[in-house]
Formats: sequence, C-alpha cells, structure tokens
Amino acid sequence: MVYVLLAPGFEESEAVVPTDLLRQAGLETALVSLSGPTVSGSHGITLCADLELSQVDLSNAEMLVLPGGLGGVEALWADDRVSTLIQEAAGKGVWLAALCAAPILLGRWGLLDGRRATAYPARHSQLGKAEVLPEARAVSDGKFVTGHACGSAFDFGLKLVEVLRGEEAARAVNDVIYYRR
Repeated sequence: MVYVLLAPGFEESEAVVPTDLLRQAGLETALVSLSGPTVSGSHGITLCADLELSQVDLSNAEMLVLPGGLGGVEALWADDRVSTLIQEAAGKGVWLAALCAAPILLGRWGLLDGRRATAYPARHSQLGKAEVLPEARAVSDGKFVTGHACGSAFDFGLKLVEVLRGEEAARAVNDVIYYRR
C-alpha cells in the first residue's frame, strides 16, 4: 500500500498526479487525511480521503508520500503523529517520498543526510546534510525519493512507479499518459 498524506493547504497537483500515476501502475494507493473525511488544498480544491492517519498500517506499507504546499507541509511538521510515523517507517525500510517543500520534513529528521536530494529551490538549505541536486526533477537515493517542485509532479510520480515496480512499469504508464518534457 502507498499512503499519500494530506494536510490542509497541500498542493493539489502534487497529491493528485502521483496518486493517479501510482494507481495506473496498479499500485494500491490511499489518500490519507490527518483527521476527517475531506482535506482542502492550497487552491481551495477539496479531496475525499480514503483513510485517516490513525488507519495507516506500516506492516503493509510500501511507501509514504508527502506532497508539498507550504500550508500542508507546516501542518505535517506540527503533527507529532506524522513525525512518529515517518521515523518509524524509515526504521522499517518503508520508502519515503516528498515533493517540493515536503523534503524539508525528511531533512528535519536527518533522513536525507548523506543522500542526494532535491526540493523547491527556496528550501534547499533545509535539507540537512543532503547532497542537493538543484536542477533534478526527481531523485531517488536509498529508500528516499524527492521531487523539485509542482511542475515536476509527473516526473516525481513516474519515479515513484519506477522505484516500486521498475522502469518497464514506469514506461508503460508514461506511454498511456504521453508525458514529454
């Protein structure tokens, strides 16, 4: 199961595009709210969550995905349950993925130290001791995937498919959506 964590103020395309691509690849993917059945993003688009945070089961988790959007990232940052979940997932070898401003959460807990990573340009200094690849659209290193910005949502989503199901699966999804940069 892939869990996409949604907090009020998340960047909508950074949640929807990767979720769509993961589901097209046949990966069971759930939108997860911190509380309640719906979550509103930074542009007023409200999504219905599949689960609440208390229902996340790390024993069947392949990956946790953290969309950006400064309000959403701040809400994730402020929630101790999220901190506990992310650190526990890292300890169990669950893939962790973060896009745009969200990689600062992984940097906060030192999870990117010594790894290659990217994030929204204004957030590079908050990636801890990561080797920042400022122009990369999506980077995987170890069990971590980071993405550059909102405009990289397709690159990021396809990278998630690639690390979980292989290059052939990512190419197959790309052939259907016909994404070209």
